[in-house]
Amino acid sequence: MAFPWCSATWRRCFGTGRLEPYLATRGLTPWEVDLSPEMIRVARRDHATFRFDVADLRELPFEDASLVGVVCWYSLIFLAPADRPAAYGELCRVVKPGGYLVTAFKAGPSQVRRAGGSTNLGVEFNLYWQTPQEVERSVTDAGLTTVFWGGVPADGPDSPAQGYLLAQKA
Repeated sequence: MAFPWCSATWRRCFGTGRLEPYLATRGLTPWEVDLSPEMIRVARRDHATFRFDVADLRELPFEDASLVGVVCWYSLIFLAPADRPAAYGELCRVVKPGGYLVTAFKAGPSQVRRAGGSTNLGVEFNLYWQTPQEVERSVTDAGLTTVFWGGVPADGPDSPAQGYLLAQKA
């Protein structure tokens, strides 16, 4: 699928830089932010040619309407329900009219799940699965319009259903 934001500035929120090479091959100039300095350290180590900065999804360091697109690939799942309106509002704020938000999420009953224990790193954290309807409502409430929604069914008890949403700012 081709998108009109090619060869434009594009922000990815959260992660260790795995998507940057892919986005760059599509003519984009990715610039990733993450709340965790350690995630940014790993991203810089593994993908030194891209830009990475520590930032909070609820207070993004970008100008109003300055981005043609934002990718939140399994990053909004870490936000408690009370934090979601601010995050979606920020995503809408920084995207230009006609620009896009692409998000992936764990789809399921809205509840908190404790994760990280199986990594043996001594770090645990909360994950918040959401129904597709909740994600779409959050996007709509922030001022974006759903362009595409898709999903992948659960592949057993340890692999939940996945949701994918593409939204556009009017």
